[in-house]
Amino acid sequence: MLDLDHIDGESLKSVLESLLLVSSDAVPATDFAKVLGVAPGEVAAALADLSAEYESANRGFQLREVAGGWRLFTHPANHEAVEKYVLSWDTRHLSQAALEALAVIAYHQPVTREGVRAVRGVNSDGVIASLRDKGLVREVGHEGDRSRAILYGTTQRFLETFGLKSLRELPPLEDFAPDEESKRFIRERLSGSAISSTLEEASADIDDERELLGEGYDDDSSDSDDADASEGIASPEAQAASEGGGE
Repeated sequence: MLDLDHIDGESLKSVLESLLLVSSDAVPATDFAKVLGVAPGEVAAALADLSAEYESANRGFQLREVAGGWRLFTHPANHEAVEKYVLSWDTRHLSQAALEALAVIAYHQPVTREGVRAVRGVNSDGVIASLRDKGLVREVGHEGDRSRAILYGTTQRFLETFGLKSLRELPPLEDFAPDEESKRFIRERLSGSAISSTLEEASADIDDERELLGEGYDDDSSDSDDADASEGIASPEAQAASEGGGE
């Protein structure tokens, strides 16, 4: 076993390589130094040496200092092969329902569970939970109204998994909803205007039915209601006269 109290230069590099392989985020040299009990300067120098060695040997991976820390990346020259591999691997593990929910979140983030359900037409709580477990979506805030519903968005892992540099590289939504009616449908479901739209459509249907029944539909209806009411309910005077006549 490696004695962490006595790490020479080559052993330090070996340990750092192992730590980098299990790190999902960029890690500052100071964090590695604390774990290993060595000076931050030694760790920074070892990381820089590793980065130069990988580049010189034209390895399939690179070590870069980004966002205040160090992280392993695949070589840019291999991007196309990596993209195809990652996409083929990940889609095997995502159901059609999960892909649909993920697409809604990706294109309309931040969006609530209700927003996803409105577009898909079915409850999406289970698939959203699954996407969270896979690290593809995350909570990004809450609605500003009284509901305080959770808002969801995609993660850095989502971009990495699907080979995207940013969300701007998502294929145009028009490729999947080519007509204006489809796009309007999606926008309405997400904005909440679908309810008012549905009420308007229902009102229009009622008007159409009345036109088919004829112009006298309302008058006949009201006259019938009045007649029924007059037949079913008599005034107190009428009741008294009726009782008196019966005697």
